[in-house]
Amino acid sequence: MSTVYLIRHGITEGNARRLYYGSTDLPLTEEGIRAIKERKSAGIYPDREGFELITSGLLRTKQTLFEIYGEAEHVSDNRLNEVDFGEFEMKSYEELKDREDYQQWISVDNWNNVCPGGESGEIMFQRALSAMNEYSLRNCIIVCHGGIISSLMHHYFPNDPEKEHFYMWQPKPCEGYRIDFDSEQNPVDYSKIAL
Repeated sequence: MSTVYLIRHGITEGNARRLYYGSTDLPLTEEGIRAIKERKSAGIYPDREGFELITSGLLRTKQTLFEIYGEAEHVSDNRLNEVDFGEFEMKSYEELKDREDYQQWISVDNWNNVCPGGESGEIMFQRALSAMNEYSLRNCIIVCHGGIISSLMHHYFPNDPEKEHFYMWQPKPCEGYRIDFDSEQNPVDYSKIAL
């Protein structure tokens, strides 16, 4: 048996302004730091003893890890980065809605369609899964991104009656999930990390 915690980073300007952003290396906002501290005080985060610490390497994940566990040694793995939205990075729906390439991406199949200059959700998921195929063998606390967590949870628990759609798995910023794996790397159970 092994346990992996997937924790979404705290709030950034991109979250607050409802922007498409994934590869852009934004820091946490003051609100984001406050929300992490509030949840830490409430005791929702696991004790790090016996767990390997991992981030995607982007600033917002490293800052989130620091706010939870202090100056802690960790591994950075860019396979856990959020989807790269390419030309749509740091833009809102309002800024993009009249672009033909955006409408084509969002209205047809934005999971498999590649953003201009970026990647698709499927590409993001495949690289995240390759990382998880390694991490699910050992006890880890991973601070990463909403799209990564949603895609992995939807993959591991596709028949969950309360989570019919990929987006329903997305945790709030600075919250996430605990997944328990058996000795053959099969997910056997999960629980939420939330207030």
